[in-house]
Amino acid sequence: MTNWRTLYMFMAYRLVLALSMGFAFFFRINPTPLGSAFPKIFAITIVIYLGLVLSSVVLLVWKTPSAEQQVQIALCIDIVAITMLMHASGGVASGLGLLIAISITLGSLLTGGHLAIPFAALSSLAVLGEQLYAESFGVFLADPATYTQAGLLGVMFFAVAMLAYGLARQLRDTEKLAQQRGLDLANMAQVNEYIIQHMNTGIIVLDKNWTVRLLNDTAWYLLGTPRVKVGDNLKWHLPDLAHQVFTWLHSSANIAENFQLRPGEREIRLQFVSLDKDQRGGILIFLEDRARLLEQAQQIKLASLGRLTASIAHEIRNPLGAISHAGQLLAESIVGDESDRRLLEIIRGNSQRVNDVIEAILQLSRRSRAHSEYVNLYAWTVQFVQEFCSSRMLDPNPFKIHIKPSDIFVQTDVNQLNQVLENICDNALRYGKPYNKAHHISLFGGINAEVPWPTLEICDNGSGIPAEHIRQIFEPFFTTAVKGTGLGLYIARELCEINQIDLEYIKDAKQGSCFRLSFHNWRDGQ
Repeated sequence: MTNWRTLYMFMAYRLVLALSMGFAFFFRINPTPLGSAFPKIFAITIVIYLGLVLSSVVLLVWKTPSAEQQVQIALCIDIVAITMLMHASGGVASGLGLLIAISITLGSLLTGGHLAIPFAALSSLAVLGEQLYAESFGVFLADPATYTQAGLLGVMFFAVAMLAYGLARQLRDTEKLAQQRGLDLANMAQVNEYIIQHMNTGIIVLDKNWTVRLLNDTAWYLLGTPRVKVGDNLKWHLPDLAHQVFTWLHSSANIAENFQLRPGEREIRLQFVSLDKDQRGGILIFLEDRARLLEQAQQIKLASLGRLTASIAHEIRNPLGAISHAGQLLAESIVGDESDRRLLEIIRGNSQRVNDVIEAILQLSRRSRAHSEYVNLYAWTVQFVQEFCSSRMLDPNPFKIHIKPSDIFVQTDVNQLNQVLENICDNALRYGKPYNKAHHISLFGGINAEVPWPTLEICDNGSGIPAEHIRQIFEPFFTTAVKGTGLGLYIARELCEINQIDLEYIKDAKQGSCFRLSFHNWRDGQ
């Protein structure tokens, strides 16, 4: 397909050619062979040729007809006009026939080469016809060498046409390859952008002027949703982080640094990589939530501990069953002694508590792979509250649901998510009752300006969790209740991790306790 930009260049060449020959002829720039044989014919032809070229320029501006048709018309005009100008200037000996070869070459390149041979043949016939006409009517003095010149000029036309055809085909293949490479690069860039934006690690790329060239959602979230965006200068918008980069640039150590944007906020682990050997080019910054890294390290330790604990639980279960059974038999044989019955009640209660711990440990060790599916977050939450209240014979009025927008779908194992919310809501009912006011539990979430993914927060209006206990609530066997196992929230977080959901306790909740679930796999309803 002909490119309009290159067609403009071709038309500009034709216009310059017509103006140059007209200027040289009418102003008699010596020495010149132009119009030496028939000045009147040359003058009429050059004026008509200039008018047709100007008309071609107008059609080019209007872009009608098509670009390829305009090239074909231009070549026909050039062949006829230059042949007439050549005849008026003394025939083949004038040398103007070479201009036809230039037009054939340029026109063939513009049309992809498929019209090169036909136009070469037309040009050869035009030159030979002019020579035969001049010889037959005695226009010029007879010279056998002119036939040789005309024949060689025709051969040159075909040679140029073949060369232009091969070059045009090579250019066409190169253009197709460039388009394919460009498409591949665009697809690769899109894939890279998707991967970077969905990484759990924050990414910031700076150029040599400290201008932000890339900032993914995770980095934006870890930095506390700042106003900085791509194209901003890091020194002006995040001076504390810029100071860390400056310190790294002027130190010989290449180790990760811990960074806290403001006191009381999350601690971030920074790692810097220079995109240039001399550290004068761009800088790549990795940001990771230090608390998340510590959790991952702890999970590795707990995984090994969990396997050991499961084995121990199996070993304890058999003697525990014997103790419980012996207690039941002993209770049947004791009559009337309240102190003995009290001791048996202690045996039974503590046996049941140990059995609950064993069941929780075995359930955790046998946990199956998540069977994920997309569910509407709002509709599922409404259904959960209804089933939760129905199974526990509770009044649903204390539960308040507010999720916007309501068409968000999250990917999760419904049964495991149900188990997580049951545990959190049971704790809210058991420990989150306020003093001297109505009890209510709020389930609200969706997507807001603070985080780039859907969240679900379960909050009560109780007294909240004491500050000294917050760091321990997700640890196994931590409990403040006499009959608690200390495994509820630990199992809830484990189930969330299986489904790639973040479960965290919000420290700065306005009142009561508040747990937030962040869903990283989601889509909207559109």
